[in-house]
Amino acid sequence: MIRLEEWMDIKQMHHEGKSIREISKETGRARNTVRKVLKQKAPEKYKMAKRATKIDPHQEYIKTRYEESGVSAIRMHEEIKQMGYVGSLRSLRRYMQTLKQKKKSLQNLTVRFETPPGKQAQVDWAHCGQFTNEEGKKVNIYGFVMVLSYSRKMYVRFVTQTKIHELMECHLKAFEYYGGWPESILYDNMKQVRINPNKWNPLFLDFCQYYGIIPKTHQPYRPRTKGKVERMVYYLKDNFLRGRTFNDLADLNQQAMHWLNHTANQRKHSTTGCKPEELFKQEQLIPIRSISVYPLQVKQWRKVDQEGYVQFNKSRYSVPPENVGQEVVVEQDDQIIRIKYADVIIAEHPKAQKINSCLSQEEHVQALWKLSLGKSEVQPIDWKIKFNSSDVEVRSLSKYDEVAV
Repeated sequence: MIRLEEWMDIKQMHHEGKSIREISKETGRARNTVRKVLKQKAPEKYKMAKRATKIDPHQEYIKTRYEESGVSAIRMHEEIKQMGYVGSLRSLRRYMQTLKQKKKSLQNLTVRFETPPGKQAQVDWAHCGQFTNEEGKKVNIYGFVMVLSYSRKMYVRFVTQTKIHELMECHLKAFEYYGGWPESILYDNMKQVRINPNKWNPLFLDFCQYYGIIPKTHQPYRPRTKGKVERMVYYLKDNFLRGRTFNDLADLNQQAMHWLNHTANQRKHSTTGCKPEELFKQEQLIPIRSISVYPLQVKQWRKVDQEGYVQFNKSRYSVPPENVGQEVVVEQDDQIIRIKYADVIIAEHPKAQKINSCLSQEEHVQALWKLSLGKSEVQPIDWKIKFNSSDVEVRSLSKYDEVAV
């Protein structure tokens, strides 16, 4: 290994016009060594020889075992001792700490990729505090935020609930604002979108299929995959909501629209270096006029109880008894409650005028009695006990006379 001073001397002598033979003679270095130094643009860094440790023979096992199961250092120490490890637990802990740090770094690693025009949007909810309504009650405010992944043009709408109906309504407002919709939309694992990791919300899936949208959700514990909208949520709270006053929800949404059109979508974006409104001209959204607007109704997914009723908005509505235990869709259309199973209407009721009401149809009740009594016809309940003479022992009255004597 040539020291830095010697490396610089060789370079200097060559600069002065000395030949490789002369440099070799003065430095005592072989000609090939001199040639190697002259080809280098910088001196080689000194590399310390790696010292062998007692962990070295077991490194591959430790690494594989930790990645697969994440066992503790104490457990690992017990295992590799049986394999011949003679080092200390402290040394093992230090080595496993490097594995933990590497694993954490990989989990935090985020690969930024730019989405082509019209391909994707990202959506999120943001809790934005509370306000006092006309009745003097504190009401939560939620912000629906959608951002187009290519242009970064964003849309915001404030609501007081985050149920499936509000989510779909906010989408319709966003599509109207953009003049169309992208091919896919990325969400977190909200219940309005995914009931569980293996099941989509059927009502929301129907909405997406109507528009031909491919819904996607980020991997659990990896929210960075929808970082564009999460940064917009922070921007919304910091640039728009902080210190703002408003009269009611309508006033807040009106102010938000002005902010979107004159501030948020007109600023120079730090990542793209362009204004979202300018890049939006290159977006390739599916035009909003290509199909009619989704028939938005108040819909909820309900399970029919054992008495043949479904609960909806704090009232109960009857259904045919053959649907007991099944999941049905309950829709509210003006003053009509419509109940569907497999896209077939199985019951309709007028909307309950009071909470805790129970609305029944006579045919549903009669059919339920047929099933419960196991008879072909519904008969009035007879509380008198009837006996079949063939089942009861018949005695002569003379027997009772004998007992009385």
